[in-house]
Amino acid sequence: MPIDNVFTFKRIPSEDAALYKELRVEGRDESPEAFGASYCDEVNIPLSHYSKLLTNNVVYGAYSNKSSLVGIVGLRIPNKEKLKHKARLWGMYIKPEARGNGLAKQILLQIIEIAKETTEEILLAVVVSNVSAITLYEKLGFIEYGREPRALKFKDHYYDEVLMRLPLTPKTI
Repeated sequence: MPIDNVFTFKRIPSEDAALYKELRVEGRDESPEAFGASYCDEVNIPLSHYSKLLTNNVVYGAYSNKSSLVGIVGLRIPNKEKLKHKARLWGMYIKPEARGNGLAKQILLQIIEIAKETTEEILLAVVVSNVSAITLYEKLGFIEYGREPRALKFKDHYYDEVLMRLPLTPKTI
C-alpha cells in the first residue's frame, strides 16, 4: 500500500507509545544490522518503557494520514553539564513503503532545528553498509570523524559503524 506524500511532523506523545513501539519493532525486524537493539530485545519491552522514553527524549515522528506513524528519529540531549553540548541522534527508521520521497530528509531537518535550540552538535553512528543513510547525512552536513570496527554483532556477523557529527554552532570545530 503506497503512502501519500503528505506528512505531519511532531514530537511523538507518550499516548502514541504503542504506535512508536510497533514501528521500532518493525525496524529491528526489517533491518536487524542497523540498530543496537534486536527484535527480541524490543518485542518484549512493556509499553510503559516506551512511554517513558518518549517523555524523557526528543522523539519525532512522521505521520501519514494523521494517524499512521511512518517515520521516527530520536534525539538524546544529556543533562550533565560537561556533555549537554552534544546530542545523540538515534533510532532513525522509515517504513519501506514511505521511502524515496524525501521523508527521511524532512524528519532529519525537523530534529536538527530542535537541536539548534539546545546543543552545539549532533553525533550519530550508522552501519557502514547503509550507504543511502550515510549519503543523506553527508548532504545535510554531517562529517565522518571515525569508524568503529565490529560495533554490532548479529548472529555470527560483525558490522562496522561510521561515526558522524554535525556542528551546529560556529564555535564547534
